[in-house]
Amino acid sequence: MNAPLRTLYGYHAWANAELVGKLALLDPVAQKSALDTTLRLVNHYHVVARIFAAHLAGSAHPYTSDNTVETPALADLRASLAAIDRWYLDYVGEVSPETLREPVSFTFTDGDRGCMTREEMLLHVAVHATIHRGEACRILAQLGITPPWDTLAVYLHQMQPGRRE
Repeated sequence: MNAPLRTLYGYHAWANAELVGKLALLDPVAQKSALDTTLRLVNHYHVVARIFAAHLAGSAHPYTSDNTVETPALADLRASLAAIDRWYLDYVGEVSPETLREPVSFTFTDGDRGCMTREEMLLHVAVHATIHRGEACRILAQLGITPPWDTLAVYLHQMQPGRRE
């Protein structure tokens, strides 16, 4: 098991759940534009996570773009995010250091070829999501909604309160 990746993906799953919880506070009528924008951002990084999970698993994926045409409902996106987050937590909990160093060739949705090690792919998915969670949090803040305190330090101290002693 790779402890730093396990920590990173624990944080990633926690941060996704925190953000989706805050998005549930948006009024679907009065704040429709902001909700749609944030759902598109979250769905984008979710689709990318699913694409890279397929690359890591050596399987095909159904995506022809890095987002879907239809924007999923918040409840559906929440469930799908939780499922892919569990997949990544299982993957990083089982993958060997040797396997992490393996290069994987793949094709991006725009047709360009790519090659990354499995470890680089895992880092990409987590960092990519962090960027877009930040964008969504900025939208929440502009609406007067306190965004989640999305930092690794907060996650670690919430999961292990003894670190505060």
